[in-house]
Amino acid sequence: TDRSYRAQILVLTYPLIGNYGIPSPDDCDEHGIPRHFEWTEGISVSGLVVGEICDSPSHWQQKMTLSKWMEDQGVPGISGIDTRALTKKIRENGSILGRILHNLPSPNSDYKFLDPNIRNLVEECSVKNVRTFNSSGNPRICAVDCGLKLNQIRCFISRGARVDLVPWNYNLNPKEFDGLFISNGPGDPVMCSETVDQLRNILKESNKPIFGICLGHQLLSTAIGCKTYKMKYGNRGHNIPCIHHGTGRCFMTSQNHGYAVDINTLPSDWEPLFTNVNDKTNEGIIHK
Repeated sequence: TDRSYRAQILVLTYPLIGNYGIPSPDDCDEHGIPRHFEWTEGISVSGLVVGEICDSPSHWQQKMTLSKWMEDQGVPGISGIDTRALTKKIRENGSILGRILHNLPSPNSDYKFLDPNIRNLVEECSVKNVRTFNSSGNPRICAVDCGLKLNQIRCFISRGARVDLVPWNYNLNPKEFDGLFISNGPGDPVMCSETVDQLRNILKESNKPIFGICLGHQLLSTAIGCKTYKMKYGNRGHNIPCIHHGTGRCFMTSQNHGYAVDINTLPSDWEPLFTNVNDKTNEGIIHK
């Protein structure tokens, strides 16, 4: 349900998938936020590839199988695949376009692969109207929805904040918030030029704090003049080490991004905040 996966086929290497089943989407907290999902509108991936699917899940909160959930939402999946061998091919070739077929392709097949990165995926998945959570909270956070995960809203609310979730191209007014948050999201940051223009205006007009995560970090970097580039593999996983420049401390982080900021284009009044230990890519910036 993470919208950063929009238009992607997700390959899971864990050998057995679906043994917990799917909980009820109607199980919400006091703010109306689903407890077990990262967005309110179901599955975000375009397809799912697994080694073995479990058709008889066992969990006290499960309401349906993974297969039934995907079938109800019209999302294709395939099992019986050697996902680790497939992962090795992806590691050798980088992120690749793919599709799920019912039959093996014939020599006469003319299958066209459509690159999702030429679409504005953020525009496709962003909210269309402002949504407010914890309306009596303080401080007031304006969250730009580029594909936000619900847990980000939960984190703000748990600290007492009010969150106004706004569309990706919303006309930002610094008088309407105490802090600005730009969320994660799918696709190429170059496609979000309207968001970048809004960020440039806020940087000129206001000194209020701005925090970007994942795609939001890339958009903030673009707004201050940095360049971004597509990575061969991307960083995807839940145990990726990053070094904090201020303390030298290593943090284990969760990541899913295929683009990165070219740190050589960082203006002199900004500096790196986090660097990926594995491939030395930039994972955060901060103003001096």
